[in-house]
Formats: sequence, structure tokens, C-alpha cells
Amino acid sequence: MTREPFALAGTAFHTPERGKLEVLDNHLFLIDTQGRIAEVLAPDHPDHEGRKQAARQAGTLVELAEGQYLLPGLIDLHIHAPQWPHMGKALDVPLEVWLQKYTFPLEARFADVDFAREVYAELVENLLANGTTTALYFATVHTPATLALAEICLEKGQRALVGKVVMDDPDQCPPFYRDADAESAVADTRQFIEAVRAIDQGERPLVQPVITPRFIPSCTDAALQGLGELAQEYGCHVQTHCSESDWANEYVRSRHGKTDASSLDCFGLLTRHTILAHSNFITPEDMGLIQDRGAGVAHCPLSNFYFANAVFPLRAALDRGMHVGLGTDVSGGYSPSLFDGCRHALSASRALQSGVHASLPPHERGAQGDPISHHEAFWLATAGGAEALDLPTGRFRAGHEFDALLIDTKVAASNVRIRTEDDTLEDAFQKIVLNATRANITSVWVNGRNVVRQ
Repeated sequence: MTREPFALAGTAFHTPERGKLEVLDNHLFLIDTQGRIAEVLAPDHPDHEGRKQAARQAGTLVELAEGQYLLPGLIDLHIHAPQWPHMGKALDVPLEVWLQKYTFPLEARFADVDFAREVYAELVENLLANGTTTALYFATVHTPATLALAEICLEKGQRALVGKVVMDDPDQCPPFYRDADAESAVADTRQFIEAVRAIDQGERPLVQPVITPRFIPSCTDAALQGLGELAQEYGCHVQTHCSESDWANEYVRSRHGKTDASSLDCFGLLTRHTILAHSNFITPEDMGLIQDRGAGVAHCPLSNFYFANAVFPLRAALDRGMHVGLGTDVSGGYSPSLFDGCRHALSASRALQSGVHASLPPHERGAQGDPISHHEAFWLATAGGAEALDLPTGRFRAGHEFDALLIDTKVAASNVRIRTEDDTLEDAFQKIVLNATRANITSVWVNGRNVVRQ
């Protein structure tokens, strides 16, 4: 889709590399007809003022006011779209009970496509308003409703990867909510892949299909094998849960005699385009395997507090160069905001590295390594997530998709207070990461299209 090119003038923040903040003070961003960043011009560039004046005269210049800043769009690597109605409740039981008591009955209702469209439209609008420009979605076993989610993302302009969930094991899945058998689960997944590719046929599709075994406990080996073959045939992204809880971790070891990561690899489901949600109990050997395959982890710090009873070894994963991004895990996580995700990641990392048991001496309380910084947390929510998905976004670089947020620190409901006489631009960035809310996000662009205006 082509659109009118435009320019944006102002100060931007991004973290193009892990742990590195780059302040683009008073830069000019030129967006082409394809929604990509064509050029980024510093104020001392010889064409900066001329191009800026030309855009102003053409009526295609967006100028940021004092207290406004540009950030890359936020990337959520793990969301359960049908669980949106349960967000903020039903977090009182362990994972294996939560699924049977709350989640499966809710997801079964998405056989009703009208109900699905109502929920999904509200979900996508809310996530965009919270700054989520790219989302990796688990849907349900229902092909029509899952296709409706893909269509809604395309209509509303969210970059999305959408998966029809596969869960065919009658021993683990209730009779009212599961695929009939492995053969039909794989066939429906094939149908879904082709249907999504048919609705967005561009060279750079905004919406893509994802092969989605819910997790090993919900799938028969025949289904896992068939999905692995589809992954090789279509080159699709793959998403699943991995080593999320004690129960899930031990179930896979008992059934297959190996870890989740190793089992998924044996079925051909661990690829460069695989995202493993949670992964709290992965071993050092699992880390090596995941890294060798080029797969990524969706770190979901908030829901991990509720369902994992353990903290993902984030520092260890980052220090060895694994692909890692952030996931809200709605509704296992009660907040749809990736700014909250950054804050929960900071808290989880500090708890793991610093320790929580006051009865122990300081040197015995925590794991090795330092807690992550706010720079690293924001990288996880932007460039880190983009790298995990192998998508050209998450940074302000020529050739990248223009997915961005306008943060206004002066809105009436702002929790961000910046005093120019006291705060540097680096201080302003930290305050935004730690205190910005939905109220501060006054415009959102995806692929150069302004999809949110407040």
C-alpha cells in the first residue's frame, strides 16, 4: 500500500543495540510512500533545513512540540488474544488448573465469530493505544475466528503475527475445546496459513500467519510432527510455550524424556523464526540449542510471577547473545502495557540478581551478574523483539519500517515530569520508560500510517 510521504521533526530516543541509548536530538525523519524510513537527517546535515522547509510548505511536516518525543513502536512477543475479557482476574490458581477452570471455557466461546470480532476489535484498538505496534498473537483452535483476528489487525493497521492454536490431545484438552485429531489440526493450520497470506499479499505483509502448537502437553506427537513439516514447507514463524511451570516442565520430561526445547527441536519446531514463551526452566544446554537454532524467547515477567514460581534467567540469556524480547502474556499478565512490561522486567531481574531472602548474607542472596538496566528493558520491548522476529523495525534507521510513538510528557494526566533546567535528555528517556502511561501516547504510526491520534 502506498501513501503520501511525510517528514517528522523533533527529538527521538531509541536503543539500536542492547544497553545503548541513542538520542536523536532535533533530527528530521523522512518517511517514504511505503511507510519506511527513507532518511534520518541530523541538524548539522546540509539538507536538514531545506528538506524541513519543503515538507512544511507541502503540508507534510509533523513537528514535535516542547515536551514531546518520538520512540520506536513497542513489540509484544506473547499475547493470548481471546483472553482479553479475563485480563485482570482469574489469577488465583496454578497454571494447570487455570487452563481447565477459566481459560479453555472462555476460548471455546470463540466458535462464535461475531463474539470473536467484538473482542478482537476492542483488543487491537486498546493495544495500539498502549503503543503496541507489533503483536505476536495466540488465538484459538477456530480457523474462522482466528482469520477474523488477522483481518482486524490489517484493517486497524497493527503489525501482527497471528496463530491458530493447535491442541488435539484428548488426555489434556477438554472435549468441548480441542482439535478433532492431529490430521485435522495440521490441515486447518495449512488452510489458515494460506488464507492469511491471501488477505495480505504484499512483499512486506503487515499481517503474517504463525504455526502455533499451544504447548507440548496439549498436542499429540503426530500433531507436533505435522506442524514441524509445515514450518519447513512454508517458512512460517512458530510460537509455543516452553518450560513455563514446574508442572509443564516435568510433564514433558516424563513424556519425552527430554526438555521442551530439545523435544521441539526433534519435531522441527525450533527454527530461526520460533518464539518460545516463558522458558523459565530452560537449562544451559537448552540455551545453547535455542541460540544455535536462532530461536527467540518471549520473556513474560509479570505472568511468570503468577504461574512459574521462578524467574527467567534473563541476564544469562542476554550475556550469551540469545534473541529475547518482552511479552505481556495477556491475560496471564494483567497489564496490556509494554511500558509496564519493561518495569516488571526490571523488578524481576533485580529480584533474581540481588536476591530476596533477607536472612542470607548479601553475597549469597542472588544469582551471578548484574540486574538489567532501563536501557536494556526498553531494548527488549523494541529492537530486541524485532531481532527475535527477524523484522526490520524497532529502530530509527533508514530502510526500517516507521513504527513509532509520539510521547507527550505535558498532557494533563501525565505521570512524567521533566524539568529542562534539571533533567538531561537521557534523564527524560529514563522518566518515560519508568513512568509513561497510555495517556502520554498521543500518536502511533505503523508502517508510516497514523493509526492512533489522541
